[in-house]
Amino acid sequence: MTANANLLKGETGDWEVVIGLEVHAQVLTKSKLFSGASADFGAAPNAQVSPVDAGMPGMLPVINKECISKAVLTGLGLNAKINNVSVFERKNYFYPDLPQGYQISQYQHPIVGNGIIEIDLPDGTTKKIGVERLHLEQDAGKSLHDQHPHKSFVDLNRSGNPLMEIVSMPDMRSPEEAGAYVTKLRAIVRYLGTCDGNMDEGSMRCDVNVSVRKPGAELGTRCEIKNVNSVRFVQQAIEFESRRQIEVIEGGGKITQETRLFDTKNGTTRAMRSKEDAHDYRYFPDPDLLPLVVEDAFIDALRKSMPELPDAKKHRFMHEYGLSLQDASVLIAEKERTDYFEAVAKGHDPKLAANWVLSELLGALKKVEKELSDSPVKPEQLGGLVGLISDNTISGKIAKEVFAEMFATGKNAADIVEARGLKQVTDTGAIDKIVSEVVAENPDKVAEYKGGKDKLFGFFVGQILKRSGGKANPGMVNDILKKKLEE
Repeated sequence: MTANANLLKGETGDWEVVIGLEVHAQVLTKSKLFSGASADFGAAPNAQVSPVDAGMPGMLPVINKECISKAVLTGLGLNAKINNVSVFERKNYFYPDLPQGYQISQYQHPIVGNGIIEIDLPDGTTKKIGVERLHLEQDAGKSLHDQHPHKSFVDLNRSGNPLMEIVSMPDMRSPEEAGAYVTKLRAIVRYLGTCDGNMDEGSMRCDVNVSVRKPGAELGTRCEIKNVNSVRFVQQAIEFESRRQIEVIEGGGKITQETRLFDTKNGTTRAMRSKEDAHDYRYFPDPDLLPLVVEDAFIDALRKSMPELPDAKKHRFMHEYGLSLQDASVLIAEKERTDYFEAVAKGHDPKLAANWVLSELLGALKKVEKELSDSPVKPEQLGGLVGLISDNTISGKIAKEVFAEMFATGKNAADIVEARGLKQVTDTGAIDKIVSEVVAENPDKVAEYKGGKDKLFGFFVGQILKRSGGKANPGMVNDILKKKLEE
């Protein structure tokens, strides 16, 4: 990527990548969209299939009210328009794992209209991405091609699972922006409790639409990359596909509108089938389902029940705690992370608390491949350590030693400091004595310092801290040393 508005360089000059995402998020409910069968993940094949899910003759769908509630709640979280009337339609196509021969979805009249998602970018800036719509639909089953050398099998456990399809505007211009969009969207649905966002389990997956054009030109022909199941793979797929399209066009070829698959092993996309248009699916209103009417009172009650969402929390952290946009953005990526941070910061320096959560704690957890929920250091314990640093009981350097022991043993910081005698020396007389000794032992270095080698100040500080066992207060050391060297 060049620094110039995310443009890509080709043989014929600059190219702009245009990206839109269709995110399928499974609604976090116990049962399916139109049946009472379980929607849990991980059951034995075909163990959670009702006659409705299997497309048996005469079976009638019944709408799951909880799915409606969570779709509306998600729409509110996307700052989107909630439509009082929406319509379920039949999207007709044949596939072995679609027993009805059609998918019940929404097309012309979705439950949620236009919205906005604010994304946080690596360079510390933000950007608003438009959301075109959110509609509800039932999932298809799953074809299994690796169970037998000559046959494919079908598992209908997923058939009928409730999905929210969240369709963005083509507002993204780089893999980084697309990754930030998926990350923020996943945070929003997790905060709301409407989807667990577990991409590795398939409960959230992306169809990625990519096209390229000369800057300012009309939109190019897009290709859709189906079922990408991680933020990293979304970015890799866009990176490869945009380069592929540029090479095809610059080589004199044309981009064909098609559906492609992303190969996670070699980081490439390959053609799957020509891309269908809406008319190919022969949409028509489902005759078994009346138009869905959502009243304003129902919407208002859900709005009042909403928790503080990622962006509101981010701006509050910046305003209330004085955190940088970057630190606030990293903290709000996971709700559990924000809760942990606020518990650490309660009654303590919030900026120092953020540094210890983001740098020391998350770094230590990553090394041992643990989640925050499994942290051996509880937020109140880390808050205690931050307090000891703030009141000069221990130095930052000693704090790292204490934290390492806390992480290994689960002990409290104060107990470790007391047992090991690590309290910082703040007695000016004791520090003055050490400073005088170090200065007296290094007359040649003193002469060089006074001769203009200012960097030697750090040498003296290091020697003094070493002699004090790291316990001398660094600020007091600096003040006393400076006066001593000026004598």
